[in-house]
Amino acid sequence: MRVLVVDDDVRAAETVRRVLASEGWSVVVATDGAEGLWRAAEEQFDVVVLDIMLPKLNGFRVVQEMRERKIWTPVLMLSAKDGEYDQAEALDYGADDYLVKPFSVVVLKAHLRAVMRRGGRERPAILTAGSLTMDPAERKVARGDTTVTLTPREYALLEFLIRNKETVVSKRLILESIWDENYEGDENIVEVYIRYLRKRIDDPFGVRSIETVRGAGYRLCEV
Repeated sequence: MRVLVVDDDVRAAETVRRVLASEGWSVVVATDGAEGLWRAAEEQFDVVVLDIMLPKLNGFRVVQEMRERKIWTPVLMLSAKDGEYDQAEALDYGADDYLVKPFSVVVLKAHLRAVMRRGGRERPAILTAGSLTMDPAERKVARGDTTVTLTPREYALLEFLIRNKETVVSKRLILESIWDENYEGDENIVEVYIRYLRKRIDDPFGVRSIETVRGAGYRLCEV
């Protein structure tokens, strides 16, 4: 999953980034409302974590502008204010959920999973590709009746592929979505993790669901 965190509290934003990155999520941080709105409009994210009190544009304005531009990325609004009117205002402007600071890591991740399930575009509760199933809420993967155990990075890669099944995705897009937009390491790390993933979800079952499209990237097929 690719997450945009918009928060001018650098320490808080870094904490959120580390927590989500440890789960295999790709996180981009913006430190003011104008940058957050620009990124939400120009880049693709699965969810936006948006603080209310921001320089340049406050969170209310950001989410309102997103919805007016028909940007339906799910938004989790954050605030130190726990008043009912603040929460109502955030939801009325177009936020999908509201979380009061301070919050626990467990609660944050649960809220993010919830808004993604409800998301702006269709997000089935269970993702499928042939006999392969993925339950994002429970973070469970199975091939038929057999449960498959994945590392956080392998899980993130599979989720990206399954959400884009039957579509060729390039190495660069995978790197930007699963690692980091500023990743400067060897692009062959993608090949390494594709190989890991094949050993988990394909080889033991005698199938070949992850195709290499020479010169273009990879495609997860329905098998």
